[in-house]
Amino acid sequence: MPAITWLLTAHELPLRYVWKISRNASTTKTNLVVQATQASHHGRGEAAPNVRYGESPALLHQQFEALLAAGLSAVATLPELTALLAAHPVAHALRFALEAALVHCLAAQARQPVWQWLGVPRPARRVPTAFTLPIMEPGEVAGFIAAQRATRFSLLKIKVNQAEGLDLLRAVAQAVPGHPLLVDGNEAWPDADSLLRFLEQAAAVPGLAMRLLEQPLPAALADDYRYLHPRTPVPLLADESVTDDADFADIARQFHGVNVKLMKAGGYQRGIELLRATRAHGLVPMLGCMVETSLGIWSALQLSALAEVHDLDGLLILRDEPFGLVREEGGELVLAE
Repeated sequence: MPAITWLLTAHELPLRYVWKISRNASTTKTNLVVQATQASHHGRGEAAPNVRYGESPALLHQQFEALLAAGLSAVATLPELTALLAAHPVAHALRFALEAALVHCLAAQARQPVWQWLGVPRPARRVPTAFTLPIMEPGEVAGFIAAQRATRFSLLKIKVNQAEGLDLLRAVAQAVPGHPLLVDGNEAWPDADSLLRFLEQAAAVPGLAMRLLEQPLPAALADDYRYLHPRTPVPLLADESVTDDADFADIARQFHGVNVKLMKAGGYQRGIELLRATRAHGLVPMLGCMVETSLGIWSALQLSALAEVHDLDGLLILRDEPFGLVREEGGELVLAE
C-alpha cells in the first residue's frame, strides 16, 4: 500500500463582524487544514484551535511536526492513526483534522460517501441550522438582525454574559418577538442561585421565547448543575462539561441535552460515540461547531442525522469562506455537489 503524504497549512480567516463571547472577542481566526494524499486520492480535515482548551495555531504546528517525527508518514489506516495518537496525544482540534483527512482519503479510495464509510445514517439533503448572535450592545441588536437577515433561521442562538445578558435578551425579544432562542452563557454565571435569578427575570420579558440554555455555569460546578437540573424552567445543554472522560449517567443528572462538537471531541469516532451516548441516556443530541470553514462544517454534516438540533453556522461568520463545500439557503445548509 502506498505511503500517505501529510501536509499542514494555515488559513487566515477575517470575520464579517466582531465575534464576542463571554470569554473573548476576535475579528480574525487562524484555522489549519491537514491534507492526506495516497496515490491519486486526497482527503482534507480542518482544525479550529480554541483558547478555552489551551489550543493555538503555533501549538498545533509543533504537534504536527512531532507526529511526523514519530511516524505519521507510515500511517495508512484509521486504527494505525488512532494508535499513534494514543501514544502521542495532541490537541483535539488537530486530532480531528488528522482523522478527518484520513477518513476522507480512505472513503474516496473506497468510492463511498463519508457518512457511509463511517457507518452512520445518510444526512438529510437540507439541514436547518441555528444562527448565532455574538455579544453586542443591546442597541445594536435590531440592526444586526436586519443586516444579517437572521429571521430566516428557525432557531437563533444568542451569546450572553452575566452583566448584560438580560438587556441583550430584551433587545432580541423586542426585535423578533416569539422567535425561538438558544441562549449560550459560555460558563459566565458563577453559581446556580445567580442563574435562577436571571431565569426568573428573563421569564418576565415580553416576547422572549428561550427554548434552550447552553453551559451557563463553569464545567467544574457539577453540584450546581445537579441542583439546577430539576429547577430550571429552560432545558440545559452541556458543552464544556462533556470531556473525554465524561460520565454520561452523571451528565444526565446535570443536563437535558449535549452539544457535541467534532473539534472538541477530537474526531469522527469520538463524535459518533458522544452523539450515541447522548441519545442513549435520554438527552437531546445537538451538533455544534467552532468558527470553521465549509470544510469543517461539511465534515460535521456527515454526522448530522445523529443529532436533533444543529448549530453549524461557523462558516457564515467568515468574510471570505475559501472552500465552497456547503451553502446556506433559507436558513438551511446544503452540501455542494
